[in-house]
Amino acid sequence: MNFGLDRLLLNPKLRAPLAGKRVALLAHPASVTRDLTHALDALAACDGVDVTAAFGPQHGLRGDKQDNMVESPNYDDPIHGVPVFSLYGEVRRPTDAMMQTFDVVLIDLQDLGCRIYTFITTLLYVLEAAAAHGKAVWVLDRPNPAGRPVEGLTLRPGWESFVGAGPMPMRHGMTLGELGRWFIESGHLDVEYNVVEIENWRPGAAPGFGWPLGERAWINPSPNAPNLSMARAYAGTVMVEGTTLSEGRGTTRPLELFGAPDIDAARVIDEMRALAPAWLEGCRLRPCWFEPTFHKHAGALCAGVQLHVEDASYGHDAFRPWRLQALAFKAIRRLYPDYALWREFAYEYEFDKLAIDVINGGPDLRAWVDDPAATPSDLDALAATDEDAWRRERDTFLLYR
Repeated sequence: MNFGLDRLLLNPKLRAPLAGKRVALLAHPASVTRDLTHALDALAACDGVDVTAAFGPQHGLRGDKQDNMVESPNYDDPIHGVPVFSLYGEVRRPTDAMMQTFDVVLIDLQDLGCRIYTFITTLLYVLEAAAAHGKAVWVLDRPNPAGRPVEGLTLRPGWESFVGAGPMPMRHGMTLGELGRWFIESGHLDVEYNVVEIENWRPGAAPGFGWPLGERAWINPSPNAPNLSMARAYAGTVMVEGTTLSEGRGTTRPLELFGAPDIDAARVIDEMRALAPAWLEGCRLRPCWFEPTFHKHAGALCAGVQLHVEDASYGHDAFRPWRLQALAFKAIRRLYPDYALWREFAYEYEFDKLAIDVINGGPDLRAWVDDPAATPSDLDALAATDEDAWRRERDTFLLYR
């Protein structure tokens, strides 16, 4: 399997249209070649590619910032001397001045297949700026490590944010290149767009089911995305960011577990099994203990639940992390009716909405958790309608069958 970056570097015909053009690169730490050379270094050394600028998304071009809402500055690359503009600093959209530094921008970002992952919003913002300034956009495509499954509620009108680029479910099941095609069509953007496709990507094939397991090294696309297990669980565990529970930041398994000092993890799992056993399929849950070194509950011993999706018990099509995490919230609410579950704080530059609602693109998930009369079948029916509609809508834009 060759990713878009590798194909561009290996094939002079693919990069021939870049001759005589000023080229910018939007990348992050996982933007590496098969031999682990960073995209900026590889492109700067590539014959016929004139790199004049670079952009970094959230967490930085080289991966310098740990947490959300920790901004990166602009700087000049010390090796190549080109300006590196931050799209997660003073601005999150490219400015007019930034857009004047290039003719074509190459976007090489490893996504996790989840609406809330901010790299897809940055893609949209760059597409909109390119349309306004007459610039070309090329996506050097990479696999969606979570594969093709679709899950979750569609973002509701009026709930757009930096973690909600458009009306899609939490797990969109597309690559960045495919999403760009959808953004252009749904946003009616007039922009020159090209996808350098992945070669030989089979998203339904075991054992990776989207990621070339055993063939390509995993590089953290963001500091708390350390492995494929996290990528598989993320569409559910990311919701823990909107709660008072720890999502495992400050441990070695962030976003693969959740917990707090004042819950009984074994009871939570038992309650989940009693409520909706089918929502626990495709993985194994293990009660555990952990002590975060920073972030929520730092220094406190937490009773937790770890999701295991790395062994032979993993069922790619059966595993539904969004439902599983929603069920965990429901179990906690039933066991501890007065538990202060929802965290009140500014989340990704949204200051007047609950973080859990920003994450889910509306209040429906929270309302379901807090309603004692609401059942798993109620949420399932609501989500299934959205999921079916998205599968039909995205079909036109898929590049890999």
